[in-house]
Amino acid sequence: MTGEAAVLDTKSYTDEMLNWARGQGKILIVVHDNPDPDCLASAMALRHLFVMKLNREATIAFSGIIGRSENLAMAKELEIPLVPMGLLDFGEFSVVCMLDTQPGTGNNSLPPTVKVDILIDHHPIREASRACRWVDIRDDYGVTATILYEYLCAQNVQISTKLATALFYAIKSETQDLGREANKPDREAYLRLFAPSNKKLLYEITHPKLPVEYFLTINTAIENALIYGQLLVTNLGNLCFPEIVAEMADYFLRLEGVEIVLTMGRYSDEMILSLRTTRHDLNAGVLIRKIVEGRGLAGGHGMMAGGKIDNVGAEQEEIREVQELLIARMLAELGLEGVMGIPLGSLKPALQGT
Repeated sequence: MTGEAAVLDTKSYTDEMLNWARGQGKILIVVHDNPDPDCLASAMALRHLFVMKLNREATIAFSGIIGRSENLAMAKELEIPLVPMGLLDFGEFSVVCMLDTQPGTGNNSLPPTVKVDILIDHHPIREASRACRWVDIRDDYGVTATILYEYLCAQNVQISTKLATALFYAIKSETQDLGREANKPDREAYLRLFAPSNKKLLYEITHPKLPVEYFLTINTAIENALIYGQLLVTNLGNLCFPEIVAEMADYFLRLEGVEIVLTMGRYSDEMILSLRTTRHDLNAGVLIRKIVEGRGLAGGHGMMAGGKIDNVGAEQEEIREVQELLIARMLAELGLEGVMGIPLGSLKPALQGT
C-alpha cells in the first residue's frame, strides 16, 4: 500500500495487519539511528495501537544517541520507553516493525539478516523494502507520524494527552509548523491534535536548556560557512551530537539570499551530512545521493535530506579532502563550477553610527 490510495483503505489494511500480528510472538519496533521527533512519536503511536487492539506490548529499539536537547526532553517528558538495539536478542522477536526509515538506507542499525515485517515510512520506496510483508510508504506525506495518527483514527483508538502531544510535536517540528512539505493529511492531523496536546509539555520540549557545546558549534559553523551564490556550505567540525547537523541546516536556510544549505560534521568516524532547500525545482534526496555516490549513503525527499560518509579519519587533511569533494560535486550539480566561496564572516554589514 503506497501513495494516495493508502488513505482510502487504511481501516481494512490495519485490520489485516493487526490480525496477522495477533498470531505472532514478541513485537519489535525499530526506528532510525539518533531518533528524531517523527520516528519517536510514530513508535509511540504504533506501540499504543498494539496495546489497545492486541493487548500486546512492543519494544521500541534505537541505535546511536539522542543528543539534541529537544529530542531528549521529548523522550523524557512523554515517557517514551526506548531500548538500545545493542541490548537486544533479535531471535526473541517474531514481528519486526520499521518506522521512518527503510532496510538498507544506512540510517538504521538493524542487521541486514533480520527481516522486516511491517514497514511504515514517508520517504521514497527503496527496492529492498518491497520484500517486507506489510509496506505502507506514503512519500507524498510530510510526516510518518501522520500515517500512524490515521491508523489510530481508523481503528477508533483513544489517543492520550501525551500521545497527542508527541504526534503534534512530530508534525510541528518535521514540517516547521506546516511550512515545509506538509500535505493535506498532515495539516488535518496537526489541527486535530492541537487541542488535546499538553501545552505545558510542549513548552518544556521546545524550550529546553542547551549545553555550552551547542553554542560553540554554532560559532564554528558561522566561522566555516562559505557562500556560493544561493548555496551555503559549512563544516561544524567534531560534533557533540549528530542531530545538530540537520538543525544547523535549517538554521542557515533562514539567511537572506540563501536557498540551498549543505552542512556537515564529523561524529565518531563518520561525516554526517544534511541538505536543505527552499527551491521546488530541486529534489534534495536525489541531489544528496549524487554528491555522496561511491563514498557513502544518503536519502531524503523534496526539500530535506541527509546522509553520511563512513571511515573518515581525524586527520585534517582527510576531512578537508572529503569536504572539497562534496563541495565540488555540489557545485557541479548546481551549475556553479568556478564560483568562489565567500566567507560568511566577510559579509559583515557596516554598523550604524560607526
